[in-house]
Parts: sequence; structure tokens; C-alpha cells
Amino acid sequence: MKRTSTYPLRLPASLKAAVAEISRAEGTSMNQFVAMAVGEKVSAMRTAEFFAGRRDAADVEAALRILRREGGQPPDDADALNFAPTDGKPRVAR
Repeated sequence: MKRTSTYPLRLPASLKAAVAEISRAEGTSMNQFVAMAVGEKVSAMRTAEFFAGRRDAADVEAALRILRREGGQPPDDADALNFAPTDGKPRVAR
């Protein structure tokens, strides 16, 4: 069984109305919507912290040496990015 706790939340009326509208359209409760939104924000912040830590621990010079080394094989055709002429967004070749 999941443990939950309550937290009184004050929202501006316009934001509460938007949450109510979206929740109604999605068939969920406002509580579920707010809990999911908070969960997504926490996840995004922790992900950013994780990658910041990885960035700080990176050895850029070592990575550049690897990228500049001689030999190896060219990228496989399936790894190439194709750019659509209409929107300029990359598409992975398949």
C-alpha cells in the first residue's frame, strides 16, 4: 500500500480553472493531475542534476583525443541523420 500525505495547496484561480478543465478532459482528478505534474517536475530536476554531475566529471580532453584519433571505421549508413527539407528537423535513417 502506498503511503500518502496531504498538503494544502493554494493556486491562483486561473491556474486552478485550467487544471480543472484539463483534468475533466482527461478523465482524472485534479489531485491526480497535480501529483503527476509535481512528479514530472521533480524527475526533470533530478535528471538535470544527474547530467550536470556527469558533465562536471567529464574529461573533455580525453574525449577530444578519442574523437581525433586515426583509424576506426566510418559511421554506418543507418546511423546517419537525414534532414527533411521542409522543417530542417533531423530524421534517423532507417
